[in-house]
Amino acid sequence: MHPVAMGIPTARSAAPLEGRPDVDHLVDMFGRVARDLRVSITEKCSLRCTYCMPEEGLPAIPPQNLLTAEEIIRLVGIAVDRLGVCEVRFTGGEPLMRADLETIIAGCAERVPGVPLAMTTNAVGLEHRAQKLADAGLTRVNVSLDSVDRAHFAELTRRDRLPSVLAGIRAAAAAGLAPMKINAVLMPETLSGAVDLLQWCIDEGVALRFIEEMPLDADREWSGGSMVPARQLLDVLGRRFGLREIGREDPSAPAEEWLIDGGPATVGIIASVTRSFCADCDRTRLTSEGTVRSCLFSDQEVDLRAALRSGADDEELAQLWRGAMWNKWAGHGINVDGFTPPQRSMGAIGG
Repeated sequence: MHPVAMGIPTARSAAPLEGRPDVDHLVDMFGRVARDLRVSITEKCSLRCTYCMPEEGLPAIPPQNLLTAEEIIRLVGIAVDRLGVCEVRFTGGEPLMRADLETIIAGCAERVPGVPLAMTTNAVGLEHRAQKLADAGLTRVNVSLDSVDRAHFAELTRRDRLPSVLAGIRAAAAAGLAPMKINAVLMPETLSGAVDLLQWCIDEGVALRFIEEMPLDADREWSGGSMVPARQLLDVLGRRFGLREIGREDPSAPAEEWLIDGGPATVGIIASVTRSFCADCDRTRLTSEGTVRSCLFSDQEVDLRAALRSGADDEELAQLWRGAMWNKWAGHGINVDGFTPPQRSMGAIGG
């Protein structure tokens, strides 16, 4: 075990593979298969959301410890060609903070043609890059937006950037980055604005998904007692809209969907804490430092960057990845006595 740039221990060799079936894809010991890759490309962010980042931001990762554009493209290729990944999403921090984002997207689009390339973003500054990203091969975006009330937005993010976010959303729509989804983490102080946010999304023609706050904040202030659970949110929304539950589009989709006023608009709720979907999780995560993280809540990481830079071939890197995923936890354990939040916050892991 060795420290990495942000002080988190990572495994430097493949995790044990005893009992693993002789298959190429990313199967774990509970029979789940990971096909959705999340690639964090930076720890930097233009906002300071209270449930994610400390006010001063995360400790800077030395540039030499970040995966390069070429390394990201190579690992994405391995994930698709050798491990069965069929969807890739770029995250941060904030991916727009990387000046070479278009290069990364274009390289991946060329390396794995036909594979959907998505991005989760706060949309600050997206209005200036949306068309270039679409031209490079980005297919769609998810935008993190918790409030359309400017004062509440500034309070939550510690930055008064709502006009830029709204402009970025509209620029992404104009560039054809669709279907677009808005992700909102509901906090007690903004619960009253949930109805307005949903109405705004309906008017703009974008899908909204509310997310229960998880214990992934850098300030370690999360409490189950102060979290807004799905049932409370549904009560609030139900006072304004007629809601009919229609479930999940597929078992591994994190959001449960409700039809609004008979449709066609829907709203999703990702109840990660109170209605866990860990048993159907199909995600694998690559941190910006090149480590595989099999679960948001497990601090065990397997280092691909060191192996890659030491001359490992594609199959050796794939085997390290398979080992990391075989030992994936059964679930996050948030509601289990003795639960301990991970050392990395969401901003450091990537969404």
